[in-house]
Amino acid sequence: MISEIKQRELRRERIIKRVRKKIFGTPERPRLCVFRSNKHFYAQIIDDTKGITLCSASTIELKDKLKKTWNIDAAKEVGKLIAQKAKEKGINKVAFDRRFYRYHGKVKAFCESAREGGLQF
Repeated sequence: MISEIKQRELRRERIIKRVRKKIFGTPERPRLCVFRSNKHFYAQIIDDTKGITLCSASTIELKDKLKKTWNIDAAKEVGKLIAQKAKEKGINKVAFDRRFYRYHGKVKAFCESAREGGLQF
């Protein structure tokens, strides 16, 4: 019998594979991938054809500016930062990879601020 934790891990892997099957980063439209930990929020723009990260942003970079690095306001700031870095690299359109996270809360706030910064999903 599989433990509850192992079942959860397997479920997450299946969801990630299902999402990644549909989303692939190209040079014209790279993949915007997010990761949430308990303390920080990370985002990176990836070109899957070359297998390289074009730019990244996280709450670690914004530690001096933020009081808390794990709330919705921190995710909004990361969205603004990644949009700014993408504009500097000449990236306007991205394919959003939410991994297994639901589109609400921090992920939704991140996306909205990235859109306000000029990225098109």
